[in-house]
Formats: sequence, structure tokens, C-alpha cells
Amino acid sequence: MNRKDYILFDLDGVLVHTDKLHYRAWKKIADECGILFNEEINNLLRGVSRMESLEIILRNYHGPALSQKEKEALAEEKNNYYKEELKSMTPDDVTVEVRETLAALKAAGIKIAIGSSSKNTKFILKRVGLDDVFDAVSDGTNITKSKPDPEVFLKAAEYIALAPEDCLVVEDAVAGIEAAKRGGMKAAGIGDAAFCEKTDYPITAFADLKDIAL
Repeated sequence: MNRKDYILFDLDGVLVHTDKLHYRAWKKIADECGILFNEEINNLLRGVSRMESLEIILRNYHGPALSQKEKEALAEEKNNYYKEELKSMTPDDVTVEVRETLAALKAAGIKIAIGSSSKNTKFILKRVGLDDVFDAVSDGTNITKSKPDPEVFLKAAEYIALAPEDCLVVEDAVAGIEAAKRGGMKAAGIGDAAFCEKTDYPITAFADLKDIAL
């Protein structure tokens, strides 16, 4: 590929892995409401905003209709559970492979940024010691639409004043790959996203980015 000037990283599932923390938090909410919730349903929430995740979970809710205010209260309660779980995260939750690859990209003059729907992005980056690594952070606090809408990635590119076509997105979720393509960007897929037909560069290991971008 032609070298990209800017690489946008999804956070969860790419740089860190908090799936189990999300699962435990949502499971508490589901259990309190008598809703079926399992790993299969949890997989549908990857790359999706908190409120949209709640709506997916509520598909299995058969109780009295919930008002918007009640839904927002449930989402906030889930986030409080999740933030408690996040306090257990440390720099050890970022692998040596990830740290060395990010360092190599920066040493080559490539700008790197975060494009995540999570409103907890900055808190997580601080917990794992990556808060001073990225040139820009676009997250759930500065967007109105979650993936597969490209807003979070377009905002990140805007912050560094680069055109979308000069950016490469690294994602583990199909919704993230779709967002990258809708935004006019190339996409590298890791994990489940490596098998998405819209992925430009499927990778099996994070360090493979050096072969693509350098």
C-alpha cells in the first residue's frame, strides 16, 4: 500500500481488551431487569454506543414499557458498574507488541490517533499509560453518531487536518470497518474484522501493521 500519514485506532479489542468488563457490567443490568443476556448478545454490542447497546439488550425485555429517562438511567448505571471494573486496569493490560508497534509508527513520523465510540476512552488510556501517546483522540464525548457512521473517524482526521483518503483505520469490529469505508478511508481488520469483505488489509497480529504502514 501507499504509506498512510495517519493511522486511526479503535480502542477496545485493538489496543486493549475490555470485553469481559463490558460483559460483566451489562450482565448485572440484564439480571436486574430479568433479561436474557449472554456472550452471543454481547458480541452484537462491539463498536456500538452505550444507548444503542441498551436498545439491543432490551430486545429481550418483556416487562412494562420503559421511558427514555428510565433507559438513560439504566445506561448510566451500567456505566458506573463498568467504570468500577475499569479501575482494575493497569499498564500491563497493553501488550509489549502493541507498545513497540506504536513506538515504531511514531518513530517513522506517522501520526496516530484514537477513534472510539466509548465515552470512557480517555480514562482507559490514562489507566493503561497510553494517555500521552496519541496525536488526537476522538471518542464518544465529541460525537453524536456511533459506528458504522464514520463521524468518530472523520473528527479524528479533522483534528490533525488530514484528508480521509490519507488515513488508515485499524478495527476489530465489522461496524468499525463499515465506518472507515463510509468515511473514505482504508481499513485494516484484526480479529473478527479480518474476515469482513470490506477490509482492505486483514491482519493476524498487531505488529503486522508495520508491514502495511512503513
